[in-house]
Amino acid sequence: MSHIIIQGGGRLEGALTIQGAKNSVLPILAASILHPGRTTLLGCPHLSDVEASIRILRHLGCRAGWENGALVVDASTIDRWDIPDSMMREMRSSVVFLGAILARMGWAELSHPGGCELGPRPIDLHLTALRQLGAQLREESGCLRCTAQHMEGREIVLSMPSVGATENAMLAACGAEGETVLVNAAREPEIVDLQSYLCGMGCPVRGAGSSTVCIQGRRRTHDVTHTIMPDRIAAATYLAAVAASGGEVELHGVRCGHLSTVTAALHAAGCHIAGGEGRLMLRSEGRLRAVGTVRTAPYPGFPTDAQAVLMAALLRAQGATVFVENIFENRYRHVDELCRMGADISVAGRVAVITGVDALCGARVRCTDLRGGAALLVAGLSAQGETRIDDIFHIQRGYEDPVGDLRALGAEVRMEDG
Repeated sequence: MSHIIIQGGGRLEGALTIQGAKNSVLPILAASILHPGRTTLLGCPHLSDVEASIRILRHLGCRAGWENGALVVDASTIDRWDIPDSMMREMRSSVVFLGAILARMGWAELSHPGGCELGPRPIDLHLTALRQLGAQLREESGCLRCTAQHMEGREIVLSMPSVGATENAMLAACGAEGETVLVNAAREPEIVDLQSYLCGMGCPVRGAGSSTVCIQGRRRTHDVTHTIMPDRIAAATYLAAVAASGGEVELHGVRCGHLSTVTAALHAAGCHIAGGEGRLMLRSEGRLRAVGTVRTAPYPGFPTDAQAVLMAALLRAQGATVFVENIFENRYRHVDELCRMGADISVAGRVAVITGVDALCGARVRCTDLRGGAALLVAGLSAQGETRIDDIFHIQRGYEDPVGDLRALGAEVRMEDG
């Protein structure tokens, strides 16, 4: 079993190009099923979740693999509509395949998805949207059996702006007759990237980035080449790492607008931040100040995926910062591990209070989930002494080469087996 070793306490300096977005590529890979032809994805990150999606596509009968640095999917040979339980359990976002399979095949059979244990994330919003389009769904012993021989577009009002439900409904609507209008849709940038891909394929979609998305179904599709948007959470992680350790970083290939709430918090903490077209610079002296209250919220609010890394950056800040987690119930599972390193954090329900300490000490810790693992990287870089991080498979779900990226900034970090 691999682990990461960090010798903390040093400043970080350098430049990084940000990887493609995990939360964008996964629904786009599901969407590739809609076209009985070839999809070429540029800038696709090499992640364990991407490999899990490739295995699902191959199981369904598609040809999928890497060609000259691009990820290529040929869905002309798809001949199955089921996903085994073992594949569904590998990642939470596997449920987004449901809408695409129904739209293409008219049938789908899969189990409830796995992924990080962040508390209840029911897929009832997904299923309600699909039923409104005309799908018939039965749940038997944890298995979903779905038919959709004829789906018709209509107005669907989501009770909350769920990213996954928005994506699933968009993909299913591509196979429905007429126009579907999603009201109270999620507004995340990854939804906009999915729209861009679908339009490039020949499926007319408009409105992504707003709360109303319109999809014209049953349109002729064609081969498409698409470049995956940059990963705003990976960018936030490296910004937090430099903010906590001190130093200067310049990120390339970023979209500054996607990071506005994160950079606002880091600026309030005392960092100097400047941005331009496709680049973002942060400079920090390494000793931050508390930022008051941070409340996670659907986009354009502060992203829940960046909560843990910002928390780790503020562990040595002067004063106290309050985090209010409004998206997931169990998003503080990393707190006990941070406290092993000397952090002063108290949690009551969805509220966590971080009181800055003078110093953190390296320790042996374990990843509890993807973003919690990233928080341990940030904390380990600013701690004195050696930190060993176990169960790093969580980190590998969302970060292409975190060790290489941090070493490029001058960090003393390595990966070891055993």
